[in-house]
Amino acid sequence: MYNIYMNDFDYLKPGEVYLDGACQSLRPRVVVDTLNKYYYEHNSCGERVKYKWGKETDEKVEMTREKVLKYVGLKSKKYTVSFTLNTTYGINLILSQLKAGVFDKVMTSEIEHNSPFLSTIACAKRLNIPREVMKRDDDGSINVSDYDFTRAIVVVNCASNFDGRKLGNLDEIIKAVHKAGGIIIIDAAQAMAHSVDVLRGKEVDAICFSAHKLYAPSLGVIVWRDDLLDKLDYGFVGGGMVDDVNVDSFVASAENKEHRYTRFESGLQAWGEIIALGAALDWLDKLPKSAFSNLHKNTSELYQFLKSSGKVHLVNNSENPTMSFYIEGVDSHLLGEALSRENIMARTGYFCAHYYLDHVLNLPPLIRFSLGLHNTAEDIEKVKKVLEKVIN
Repeated sequence: MYNIYMNDFDYLKPGEVYLDGACQSLRPRVVVDTLNKYYYEHNSCGERVKYKWGKETDEKVEMTREKVLKYVGLKSKKYTVSFTLNTTYGINLILSQLKAGVFDKVMTSEIEHNSPFLSTIACAKRLNIPREVMKRDDDGSINVSDYDFTRAIVVVNCASNFDGRKLGNLDEIIKAVHKAGGIIIIDAAQAMAHSVDVLRGKEVDAICFSAHKLYAPSLGVIVWRDDLLDKLDYGFVGGGMVDDVNVDSFVASAENKEHRYTRFESGLQAWGEIIALGAALDWLDKLPKSAFSNLHKNTSELYQFLKSSGKVHLVNNSENPTMSFYIEGVDSHLLGEALSRENIMARTGYFCAHYYLDHVLNLPPLIRFSLGLHNTAEDIEKVKKVLEKVIN
């Protein structure tokens, strides 16, 4: 049997249970080793140098761009991959540079992370257009017939960060938005590690995600349609983005298809982290099916345990590696501290989804368990035993 714990995450100490993968996943050793190899063997600036180290960096960074496109099932003929800081940065980078007069409204949904929720507020104010918050069904879908997408900027997640619900009718939404002359930007932060199928091959206008939720180092990624370029103004610029500069003008490198990725890459990039993302994608691609079967089994075991207790109130309507809940009569923050004393690491609060969890559902602060490929059956048994003491 494939022993993930011993082979790839053997740095975890006995009894340590990490349940915060929705914030950032643990990194398998090969990813850490790849990052270290960059610093030890070819620490260099990409795109700027002609010496050997730089050429090796350029080659590996380009390979990562290709791996990202393959992972999301999109073609370089239409799409470009740019690297940023994180999902929040990527969404803001796009929205803050969309041209005025092109769009009539901006739309998001009620179950969004603050990344899309707050950035769409700022976008609506900047462009002086109305903003609309759409309802999401319990299964994560949006009833397309309820909304007018005419010349709309639509920014929604394809997997929730508090219960993992997916945007199951993404194809229908893409068709409706594009038919109405709008664009759709997907927050894929919570989908990339275990639910990438929900967006694979979907021709949205941009996908933003964080590599640090994908078993890779801290890094942001934007996968974007090349024709989005025509809808953007230059509002965030710097080194690495231009071919020539005059006293009050510049020639943008992104006008050349070969260097289109520079449109969102101002300044020096995190070359080592980009290369290590490529290693994470390779690692995921080589994992046996049993690794994901174990994740599914552990998810089901923990979810059914929580669901079976009358004192546990789950936000989830279905099984998902990400599950949020509260226990009657127990302060979730205090519970988080108690779990920590047992070496169980979990997130508490509203998980940057304040509007929906606090103001729509009127829930108290929650505790979130978000499982990953590093978790074992022993982890789940330990969590159950500790929680049984609390519940009883």
